[in-house]
Amino acid sequence: MEKMYYDIDFEKVPKHIAIIMDGNGRWAKSRMMPRTYGHKAGVETIRKVVEEAQRLGIKYLTLYAFSTENWKRPKDEVSALMKLLVTYLRKELAELDKNGVKINTIGNISKLPQVCVEELEKSKEKTKDNKSLVLTLALNYGGRADIIDAVKNICAAVQSSKLDINSIDDDLFSKYLDTKDIIDPDLVIRTSGEQRLSNFLLWEVAYSEFYYTDIHWPDFDEEELQKAVYYYQKRDRRFGGVK
Repeated sequence: MEKMYYDIDFEKVPKHIAIIMDGNGRWAKSRMMPRTYGHKAGVETIRKVVEEAQRLGIKYLTLYAFSTENWKRPKDEVSALMKLLVTYLRKELAELDKNGVKINTIGNISKLPQVCVEELEKSKEKTKDNKSLVLTLALNYGGRADIIDAVKNICAAVQSSKLDINSIDDDLFSKYLDTKDIIDPDLVIRTSGEQRLSNFLLWEVAYSEFYYTDIHWPDFDEEELQKAVYYYQKRDRRFGGVK
């Protein structure tokens, strides 16, 4: 057993943790390096966090890797991010598969470069039967866009008489979202000091706990993940009720 930094109750570990990986650029800037240097360091952090999540018994890990708004960034930075995605998948796929990690995506990945789409589809196919951890990469993802698409599809189903409007409730609506195959997050972590959702899982985080840290993503390690889980376990989750 590797070192435990906090007294974690393994019976109360969150089933699903979602992370807004923020601060790569600021981390690089503080070292007088280009932003791409920070993104490369951030990829190394992903490896450590995935391994620690498995060790703690977390079953779902969702990473906000590239939002619908990130296309506004400089073209060279976007290109570098896409290359890092391909490099990560090619380098880590065998190990992820060996460790029972299932790779999943949310967002419209068809808009990504073809090589990214091919590597993602290959990775998803190879790991589709794995059960240890579902690693979901949010790519070209936006919570508002996902909700709008769900509304359009529900409206189309009602108009074609495939769906009774009176049957629409929370559970049915959730089945029209990209996240239909994964449970809602128990805990949302955002690094680098910002305290906003940035269009991430807007429907799904209705009753999630939130943990914010000033640590930039490249410096977020096993100890920091344990700290976030420890914080989560101290929360009193009432889901709108009274205890």
